[in-house]
Amino acid sequence: MADYQEFLDTIDRAAYHEGEWQWEEDGYTVTRTYNYSAPGCHDSCGILAYTKDNKLVKVEGDPLDPCTNGKLCMRCLNLPEATNYPDRLKYPMKRKREDRGNVDAFERISWDEALDIIEDWIKTNIDEAGLGRESIMVNHGTGRNINYQVPFLGGACLRTSNVGAIGFSGYSCYLPRVCGTAAPMGDFPIVDASMGHPDRYNNPEWVHPDVLVVWGCEPLRSNADGYIGHWLVQCVQMGTKIISIDPILTWWGARATHWLDLRPGTDLCIALAWLYVITQEDLIDHEFVDCWCAYYDELKTYLATPSENNDGLGYTPEWASRVTGVDEETIVASARMYANAPRGAIQWGLPFDTQVDSMHACLAVSDLMAVCGNIDRPGTNLLVRNAFEINPGYATASMYADPEAAAKKCTYKTLQQLQGKEPKAEPFIGMADCDAMCYAMETQQPYPMKMLWVQGSNTYTCNGLDTARIYRNIMNFEFIVVADPYMTPTAAAFADILLPLKMSIERDSMRVWWQPLRAMKAVTTFGECKSDEEIIVWLGNRLNPELFNKRWPDIDHFIQDYLDTGFNLINEDGSGLKTAGRNKAGADVVADAHTEFYRKHGGTGTFMDLVQQGGYEYDEFNDEYEKYAKGMLRSDGTPGFATPSGRIELISPTFQAWGIDPWPKHYESVAQSMWTTDEEYRKEYPFTIINGNRSYEFFHSENRQQKTMREFHPVPYVQVSKQTAEEYGLAEGEWIWIENHVGRCKQCVKINPALQPHYIVAEHGWWFPEGDGNAPSLFGSFDCNINNLTYSFETGEGGIGAPYKSIVGRIYKVKDGDTLPSVQILEKGGFREIPPCGVS
Repeated sequence: MADYQEFLDTIDRAAYHEGEWQWEEDGYTVTRTYNYSAPGCHDSCGILAYTKDNKLVKVEGDPLDPCTNGKLCMRCLNLPEATNYPDRLKYPMKRKREDRGNVDAFERISWDEALDIIEDWIKTNIDEAGLGRESIMVNHGTGRNINYQVPFLGGACLRTSNVGAIGFSGYSCYLPRVCGTAAPMGDFPIVDASMGHPDRYNNPEWVHPDVLVVWGCEPLRSNADGYIGHWLVQCVQMGTKIISIDPILTWWGARATHWLDLRPGTDLCIALAWLYVITQEDLIDHEFVDCWCAYYDELKTYLATPSENNDGLGYTPEWASRVTGVDEETIVASARMYANAPRGAIQWGLPFDTQVDSMHACLAVSDLMAVCGNIDRPGTNLLVRNAFEINPGYATASMYADPEAAAKKCTYKTLQQLQGKEPKAEPFIGMADCDAMCYAMETQQPYPMKMLWVQGSNTYTCNGLDTARIYRNIMNFEFIVVADPYMTPTAAAFADILLPLKMSIERDSMRVWWQPLRAMKAVTTFGECKSDEEIIVWLGNRLNPELFNKRWPDIDHFIQDYLDTGFNLINEDGSGLKTAGRNKAGADVVADAHTEFYRKHGGTGTFMDLVQQGGYEYDEFNDEYEKYAKGMLRSDGTPGFATPSGRIELISPTFQAWGIDPWPKHYESVAQSMWTTDEEYRKEYPFTIINGNRSYEFFHSENRQQKTMREFHPVPYVQVSKQTAEEYGLAEGEWIWIENHVGRCKQCVKINPALQPHYIVAEHGWWFPEGDGNAPSLFGSFDCNINNLTYSFETGEGGIGAPYKSIVGRIYKVKDGDTLPSVQILEKGGFREIPPCGVS
């Protein structure tokens, strides 16, 4: 598709029913819509859904969709198998608390009975017991079509703001990058692959990047937030050159001019060394820096100043080479290549979130974009916002929660106080702090934790650190509700009430993250399943009728309000209301809460209008370049960035306000510090374990039920180097134990000749739906779980970032008669004595 116009000219538009959103074809109903690869995924792609007799039969990519141009991943193409899985949950069920772990103990109930049980339990055990709603905790997964729904359910329905990802120390997915860029530049940057334009690659302003840095990610496998990996392939076909920064040789690294195979957890060192080369050799964009950046001279001096943090060398390539293992010449050459490119762009991934110096790594990479002028210009890093400023998210949890419960939310400040530490700053994160929630679950401090609501999360199987600990902590809850499309290990282990969820193809919903605004139209139904939105309306009208009966009495009102207000607070007469700040006299300034979509359509645009116009609409804001010069980023309409100074702040005062050092400094996790300095420790644990590598077949712990996906990827693989395989006598396909001081798991050997010998690469999220769902097996969810080896309570400054991808361990062969982790954890008390709460 290197010639985009040629691609467009070859489409038979009549055959694809241009201008229609639904039609009949060969006995099938075909619906043009958008969809998440259900139920998770980070993106929503244009599809043609073929249905017959209320069943999804086939999915095709829609070539008339300008967002993805008819290209789909294998997960999306395999939606019929996922949706029609015969053992999907079909109706609500209940069981007694003492029967947790016994899937045969569930009995079918009605939705009304489920609602009666939930309402009565909250009334009796929370309200009448004199507890606050803060004693209810809400846990969600990473699927982006629950990004606002679950916080909203927590706040507006259950009236708690203790909403977050249980066991997920450091908010270690995406949030560090969002906060780490919001502080220095006020908005989020993504690589400009023309996705802001409805005419895409034909847009006359757009030019492909000259150099693309693919840093710590594999876009073709992960398709990260608001981003489709094949967009970048299109850029490469047009001539974009690649720099790959990754300890694993990816598709991108194999095609790169420079591959920097750094030690995991040392990304900041490369960024600082690049900044050193670029500033000391004066490779900066002088006009952009002079006009739009603050603290450049301070940054340049800081980078060249010897200190204890840089071994007295300054943040030089020599220093970075010592720490990262990348040779000095490659660091220098790659820095020059990025800086000298007329248009450079950086695509960064999860490793930036999964290290303890996460916030400083994000700041340093933001600085790289800025000093080279690679911000909001064609072919660089585009600044983006949610389409039409539809911004519901974690704020809705605190906005609609009981005020007293909201004031008691578990935050990083809460955790510091419980640990006897002096908090450095007030909380600045919308979601509840993961470690603070873990502390409360384990100790019942600062208040009892009584009820847990889990929605769209396979908690301990996927993201929960230290599975033995998190399993025990979740069992402490007296009442647990789980909502999911499938019987997962989490549902099997914990659910007292189990609610069946619709898949993406079965629900009316929308995607706003980032561009365009996309409508998802239900095309089929399954059993008695409800969508996340329907559960909110169902629950809210019973538990919070004063609010819901007036504003969201049914699902149609709820979805329309999403388009109209983004769930902002409104006046009793229905007029928009939001607090826009305070005036000089200290009084609240009230502004119109309606979204830009509402304003553009004069208040008449509906969900069905969006569906019928093809399912999408582009926001002109994200279509514009150099928004900072046009007064589009600041609330007062003046030129500049949405920062206190109006400039990109290369040394971040906002970090300081958040209790984080404003100067970027590299520091190691406890394990990596010992691994690099203590020879005996390195002999005991000779490998750094890279955790959570993505695959084409699975999204986190999803898709394991699908026969097609398992044919491609039947078991969890651990990649080892050729040297390691020879040293340990390992053969391809042989099962080995991976172990450290926290626990162990087993995975299947895959030899990677490009991997350095002191690294291994493990997979996450594994369970076996074909296995026994009863305890202790729980679908084998402990046996291959790499999070048996991870741990909570070690985070970076501000409580952000944790060392997921740089844990350490040893390996040895699996033998007959070895005790399975499931038995060790559930029947023998775990791998170790759990340390005091707050200690990893």
